[in-house]
Amino acid sequence: MAKQDLLINEQIRLNEVQVISDSGEKLGVMSSREAIELAVGKDLDLVLVSPNGNPPVCKIMNYGKYKFEQAKREKEAKKKQKSLEVKEIRVTPNTEDHDFNFKVKNVRKFLESGSKVKVTVRFRGRELNYVKLGEAILNRFTEELSDIATPEKKPLLEGKNMFIIFSLNK
Repeated sequence: MAKQDLLINEQIRLNEVQVISDSGEKLGVMSSREAIELAVGKDLDLVLVSPNGNPPVCKIMNYGKYKFEQAKREKEAKKKQKSLEVKEIRVTPNTEDHDFNFKVKNVRKFLESGSKVKVTVRFRGRELNYVKLGEAILNRFTEELSDIATPEKKPLLEGKNMFIIFSLNK
């Protein structure tokens, strides 16, 4: 994990700390040695929760349980997070109608599932002399998908590939 762990028990090397009990009540300011003994007496840990306070604040708690609950919350948050995926469909400048329609159907399916779609026209050999054909194919994709998606930019030629990225209409 990228987040720094809290200091517990013997790692706390402060003279005085404000102590909060496991039930949440303030026990006042005491030496860190006394606070650790108090926590160990309850079979719990002393955790430094606010090192910047004056005096620093420590809480008596079950640190293992706290870490477990925190990991569980992070996992839940990650589950609810929607990561944006970019799917890619590849075609050639002389793709036939049936193949084209099949690819359009797949692009629709990907867009409806919430992904962005990158349609790439791959030029091989002398096909690079016919860039207009590739552009025509991408324009045809734009027309076919105009009811559901919009292109993010105009068709772009990079090396031997020309591509366009579609996202779902809002």
